[in-house]
Amino acid sequence: MTHADERFDLCVIGAGPGGFAGAMRAIDAGRKVCLIEGDEIGGTGVKWGALASKTMWELSKDYAIASKTDRGYRCPDLKVDYQAVRDTVISAVKEKQYQLLSQLETFAPGFWKGSGSITYLRGWAGFIDTQHVRVDLLSGARKEIAADHFLLSTGSKPRHFSHVAVDQERILDSDGILGLAQFPRRLMIIGAGVTGCEYATIFSNFGQTQVFLVDHQERVLPYEDEDVSDFVSRSLELNGVKIFHSTQLRQIVRTPDHLEVILNFDDGHALVVEVDTVLISIGRDPSFRHLNLAAVGIAPDDAGYLDCDPDGRVKETIYAAGDVTHRPALVNMAVMESRHAVKHMFKLPASPLNFPNMSTVMFFYPAVAAVGLNEKACRKKGIAYRVGTYANALVPRAIAMRSIGGFVKIIVSDDAEQKILGMRAAGPEVSSTIMAVALLIDQGKNAADVLGAMFPHPTMSEGIQECLRLLMAKSVYKPEAFPELLHIRRWCPGKGFITPASPKR
Repeated sequence: MTHADERFDLCVIGAGPGGFAGAMRAIDAGRKVCLIEGDEIGGTGVKWGALASKTMWELSKDYAIASKTDRGYRCPDLKVDYQAVRDTVISAVKEKQYQLLSQLETFAPGFWKGSGSITYLRGWAGFIDTQHVRVDLLSGARKEIAADHFLLSTGSKPRHFSHVAVDQERILDSDGILGLAQFPRRLMIIGAGVTGCEYATIFSNFGQTQVFLVDHQERVLPYEDEDVSDFVSRSLELNGVKIFHSTQLRQIVRTPDHLEVILNFDDGHALVVEVDTVLISIGRDPSFRHLNLAAVGIAPDDAGYLDCDPDGRVKETIYAAGDVTHRPALVNMAVMESRHAVKHMFKLPASPLNFPNMSTVMFFYPAVAAVGLNEKACRKKGIAYRVGTYANALVPRAIAMRSIGGFVKIIVSDDAEQKILGMRAAGPEVSSTIMAVALLIDQGKNAADVLGAMFPHPTMSEGIQECLRLLMAKSVYKPEAFPELLHIRRWCPGKGFITPASPKR
């Protein structure tokens, strides 16, 4: 019989955004919680991923704007140092980490006078059985704890090639970016997914690095509509990024002074490119290090993830959330999953966990945001649709910001209702404006519902207003006058694209 040093209502393994949110939801229910983390508090979402990379993106964007010469001012002595950038990023990371630690200390046993408490253990946890885990503390000591429920939120780690050794010096993954001593003179990024494109944006924004981006597909972001994918490619190329499409990495040859990257193209030819640094960005794999899942009869599925029911339960009283599940590996998804799992395990009121219209933001230059269906999805589902695209070049706020690259693209059902189905947008402030459309889709609103509201001026949200007006042939600016900036298309199952695209005025 296992003897536990202490017993808890819930043991959360992994103190990333998901694990932390789940632990706090249990506090709301007055539960006694143990939160265990052997690495950095905040996990990938803070130290290696979202917060760190977006801080670097913001700094690079500011630098790119300061470098412009079309705004009535010039900064001839503008300089940037990678170590100074790194220090700023680390400062932002520590700011968030100490917020997390401060809250954990607030609810610590013996200090918190309310119901429930959180015991934070720094160490690695592994199952003994379905009720107990052994914790190897970073101090060198060992504890055994018992819990009525477990929430696994151990996150993910960068995926590597089997034939390429990542040394975090010249060949990096995303966890090694902050270890660079200086800006690479020539950087090749292997993988043109969201993360690869974001880092291509960051390093090209700073203007100190020649960036090469290797895309194994014919186009970046192949799951998006071609106009969105093409826009991202053009933006990267205008920023100085050289993109190799339909290309695979064959080998990296290390020499004392540089790296020779051998690329295979789908048409049969090869290319050797000399660079100083390579960033491997080909996705992430769930992390189950130290968990000893076999002790509780749990194993990842063929894809490497934990198979959960709709409430996040893996087995009996063991739940999972975040990157270890099949849902998208996003911070906001991990938070929602873990909160829902805790509500389910403690029988708190909860709605089904379902996000068909989840909004996302891709931090390129300019940023791109998405929510709901795109045209590809509509055609796959056989939904007749009407789509309008309104260029930021006609939006007063974008003109005032001297940032007219980008667009608003809205899809509505091609019927009398004109229900809003999805939006894609690129340009300034899309990370904020996308949420307005996400709420409209969740509420089942149509174009006419939205146009009854008065949009503030001058704001980027007016692009949404005018795009909806465009779809109803009521826009202030007309496609007849600006055919390169305003577009409408219609598609119907069995007929394809239909003309005329616009309704009669």
